[in-house]
Amino acid sequence: MSNNLNAGYRNEWLHKMASVCEASSTIDSTLYEKYEVKRGLRDLNGRGVLTGLTEISEIQSTKISDGVQVPCDGKLFYQGIDIEEIVDGFLSEKRFGYEEVVYLLIFGKLPNESELEELKDMLANYRQSLPTSFVRDIIMKAPSVDLMNTLGRSVLTLYSYDDRADDITTENVLRQCLQLVALFPMFAVYGYQAACYFHEGTSFFLHPPKAEYSTAENILHMLRPDSKFSPLEAKILDIALVLHAEHGGGNNSTFTDHVVTSSGTDTYAAISAALGSLKGPRHGGANKKVSQMFDDMKRKVKNWEDEDEVESYLIALLNQQAFDRAGLIYGMGHAVYSISDPRARTFRKFVQKLADEKGLQKEFALYNLVEKLAPKVIANERHIYKGVSANIDFYSGLVYSMLGIPHELYTPIFAIGRIAGWSAHRLEELVNAGKIIRPAYKAVAKHKPYTPLSERD
Repeated sequence: MSNNLNAGYRNEWLHKMASVCEASSTIDSTLYEKYEVKRGLRDLNGRGVLTGLTEISEIQSTKISDGVQVPCDGKLFYQGIDIEEIVDGFLSEKRFGYEEVVYLLIFGKLPNESELEELKDMLANYRQSLPTSFVRDIIMKAPSVDLMNTLGRSVLTLYSYDDRADDITTENVLRQCLQLVALFPMFAVYGYQAACYFHEGTSFFLHPPKAEYSTAENILHMLRPDSKFSPLEAKILDIALVLHAEHGGGNNSTFTDHVVTSSGTDTYAAISAALGSLKGPRHGGANKKVSQMFDDMKRKVKNWEDEDEVESYLIALLNQQAFDRAGLIYGMGHAVYSISDPRARTFRKFVQKLADEKGLQKEFALYNLVEKLAPKVIANERHIYKGVSANIDFYSGLVYSMLGIPHELYTPIFAIGRIAGWSAHRLEELVNAGKIIRPAYKAVAKHKPYTPLSERD
């Protein structure tokens, strides 16, 4: 057998065989209904199939009225506490909230002052625990332009530096998870700096994290050449991390975390699997799509205040005639929420303040107009079973843009927030020691006899 096939032949072969692969992989769509398959683990009304129990968070999008279940304004609870109350609470005390949320999600209660300070000290200590050679040997060598892959590789490589990598006792997994909470910002930002240097030829700098800084402050400090940021910038990034920290056990990446954890594998494997899920444009990658969609809209729409012109662009989006021609208005709609996403509702309160500080009132007004028009356009152009509202990705892309955060870091910042929830769910899965998660697939291929090689067409 030759090992010297040229690239042209290989590409032609792959192109030809891809159609064979597609034909052999296509399943008759009517069989899903025949066998009552819950595609995507969701029923025909879009409700998730119940596969587990959790105390970590709760999502409410419906209520019972006159004995009938009807949509309502969305609510999100962390360990039974309304996320909007949590945000109002730490803001009223003029402090950052992400570290408090890490404690709440993992330990099941709000920390008192000494408990919160202990956690902050632990995270500051773990930020210094990265081996001195790690950045040089792992992050700076073969840097990836996709920072989610950089995050995943960094997490998997930590296995080699951990003498107790396979120990899944609660104490050891807790240590591993808190280390990951502390190190995720460094992996993401340092990965970005390395990619810029090696792929774009920009100046290379690495700011070490500061022990006295919050997670949000350290991200901005490590990202910016001059390390400078305003109090409002750090506060809004902290709120973003809080709102992204957790969203129920059924979202794709957290469910992946549960599935992989249930096999008994190590923390690094489970978290890297969750990262792979979050990377997808249907999940964590959506915030980047929102920002790119608006960049395209701002180029194509001449008058951002003209409702008819903006509406025409939205119709073109749905009809696969604009932007990436996927037929989607990114940032609008959610698998669970219909009337409103509480995370978007909370975020919206602070976005205008940042827009005012940055002098980007026109951009904010355009977002408001799209949020107003999109539900009507979608209702007219699509047959949908529930209402449509802005989700958190709709506003997070705008916030990151106003903070000067590059597109490449949008999804990694989502991951920096969500590692808190993934950690809590991994611990919950291990403590409850359930069965390995193994749903069933119905085989629908017809049985065929084996044909000897010499008799095949």
